[in-house]
Amino acid sequence: MIETNRLILKPLTYQQMLKYIKNDHSLEAELKLNNSSMVITPLLKDALEQSILPSLKDENKNYLFSTLWTVIDKDEHRSVADVCFQGEPNDKGEIEIGYGTYEQFQGKGYMTEAVQGIINWAAKQAKVKAVIASTDKTNVASYTVLEKNNFKKESESEEQFNWHFSVS
Repeated sequence: MIETNRLILKPLTYQQMLKYIKNDHSLEAELKLNNSSMVITPLLKDALEQSILPSLKDENKNYLFSTLWTVIDKDEHRSVADVCFQGEPNDKGEIEIGYGTYEQFQGKGYMTEAVQGIINWAAKQAKVKAVIASTDKTNVASYTVLEKNNFKKESESEEQFNWHFSVS
């Protein structure tokens, strides 16, 4: 678990991920949270079932790098966002992050704070040397989060910016 000023970032277990995917508020009940406004699109559901769930079952992997971390507002006792790693560190010690804030909680600085929390956690992990991310060029809110957390734009393609943050 990671704690910041306003937030708790909680990594979800395999069983909790199953409840997350159901999106029937059973996860909130288990975590003793108020119901959230999370929307799971068919594309997201497929990604979770095809990527995250199999990785969580693999006992050779550190599940903290394979699961979603739910972002909980301490005052509201409610999940407001999610952040995740795209697997364990690569050969260069890089881990990629992905994130999203639930629509009604956007623009409140939650993700900037959550990304700072996850960077601080990652910096304490032995094999991690850098955190990387990719954002669509049109997603100003997403890359602003990275800029506020001192990520440097490393490269770009026609549609995306690629970002890098050195933790060592």
